[in-house]
Amino acid sequence: MTGVLSPEQVAHFNSEGYLCPVRAFSAEEARLYRNKIEDFEARSGEEVNKRLKIKAHLAFPWLVELARHPRIVSAVQDILGPDVLLFGSSAFAKNARDPRFVSWHQDSAYYGLNPHQEVTVWLALSRASTESGCMKVIPKSHLGPDLVHEETFDADNLLARGQKVTVDESLAVDMPLEPGEFSLHHERTVHGSPANMSDDRRIGIAFFYMPAHCRSMLGRRSALLIAGEDRHGHWDRDPEPRFDLDPESLAFMEEVWASYRDDATTKQAARLT
Repeated sequence: MTGVLSPEQVAHFNSEGYLCPVRAFSAEEARLYRNKIEDFEARSGEEVNKRLKIKAHLAFPWLVELARHPRIVSAVQDILGPDVLLFGSSAFAKNARDPRFVSWHQDSAYYGLNPHQEVTVWLALSRASTESGCMKVIPKSHLGPDLVHEETFDADNLLARGQKVTVDESLAVDMPLEPGEFSLHHERTVHGSPANMSDDRRIGIAFFYMPAHCRSMLGRRSALLIAGEDRHGHWDRDPEPRFDLDPESLAFMEEVWASYRDDATTKQAARLT
């Protein structure tokens, strides 16, 4: 499948740093994936925000399948080209009437990629509205440099380190999504999302894609080949889960998460910005 995005949509992404909405699949199919997330939470007693933070796709084969969904991948290829790697994914859930939020930030400040060409797909498994705390972006902010982030470690901040930047919020644009729709944004696009003031949960999965020629500036790391070929060999391979909660892939996921939490790693990333 090719050409999910029109030339006008690609031009908008390149100019503004974001695109929304794009339909991946039906609301009914989105509900099935939401059920999988909530079944995991019920069985484990853990919120997905805590367990599925950095490489969520290593927990479940169905998350790998979602990352390779033809319409999502084709939209990403329309922007990045044919050879695509996935180096991370995260689950986000805000409960009904939940005070938690995502502060204004840039993904690029912590990703350590060269060149800065990563594209994040945020896939809605429930309605993401202004009331429920949908993502907001600052248009054209991807055209500027990486900004200095303050790490707050705020308990209500869904970001691992509570990182934030100061922005003119009057410039912000909402990116509402219906279940089964997704948005795309450039890694340097400043974005965030407020608290959920609705009566339903806001659940979504973020996938972090990059062209295969991107290099890691934080040492040797791993990624998953999503489409095309990897003719560059800059990345090791993620161990795909053989079944739900495969101990081998979960152990690898925990190693990556520990590295992300390490102050030395984040300080090294900050020096690269």
